[in-house]
Amino acid sequence: MSAQHILLERPLSEQQLRSQLKLFKDKKFFSDFYKKNLLLTKRKLAASVQNDVLIIQTINNIEEIDRAANLLVKRLREWYELYNPEFSQRTPDHEVFLETIKKKSKQELLKQLQLKVEETMGAELKQRDIHPITVLADLVTTLYETRKKQESYLDVVLQDTCPNVKAIAGFLIAAKLIALAGSLKELMLMPSSTVQILGAEKALFRHLRFKAKSPKYGVLFQHPLMQKVPTKKQGRLARMLADKIAIAAKIDFFNGKFMGDKLLKQVEDKLK
Repeated sequence: MSAQHILLERPLSEQQLRSQLKLFKDKKFFSDFYKKNLLLTKRKLAASVQNDVLIIQTINNIEEIDRAANLLVKRLREWYELYNPEFSQRTPDHEVFLETIKKKSKQELLKQLQLKVEETMGAELKQRDIHPITVLADLVTTLYETRKKQESYLDVVLQDTCPNVKAIAGFLIAAKLIALAGSLKELMLMPSSTVQILGAEKALFRHLRFKAKSPKYGVLFQHPLMQKVPTKKQGRLARMLADKIAIAAKIDFFNGKFMGDKLLKQVEDKLK
């Protein structure tokens, strides 16, 4: 595009263009020119915040909450096991573990496990030593609650943005695919073979550089259907899912009709 079309809607002669450009050098006009261009840039930046950006921020936040919660709950269990190791070892579910130790005393938990106080390997701690453990338990519980709220929000935004992709992949995988692609538009432009290995970039790099085994799937491995087929068929299933997701992304980007349930059923029928 020429400079004439950038500056004005109608073309200018070279002499007129030079005359217009000289105005930019005039300090009298520069301040106003700067302010208007700054305002225009701000408006464009504000307009660039679409649902894609919100989805990417939310899924990244959920993953960071997971990392923080897993690190803290591991520390909490090691700390609590100094006091009551038997209950911690027999309660693998983190959320059940947190809710229970906040509500019940050590004696109640040992009774629940049908153990006597003298049979436990845990030390007898004072209340001042137990208090920081319960404070940490409250913090981790808050993280789990925050994650659930973030997931609920993400589910709603994805339903508005890409209902077809969400119907096939599930809201968490759909959000991860958009985040890995960069936007729904970029996901829509990708061939199904690229969609299939999104999330397996490190394995792909090893394959290209060191001739390691080529990856068959990335985040699609987390799809519920992948857990229902034998390992030898997972690559084929990943290809089918990626193919339908690539179609669904195009439908969503161009605001087409909802047919995610039909696309998913086609995959399920092929597995039978």
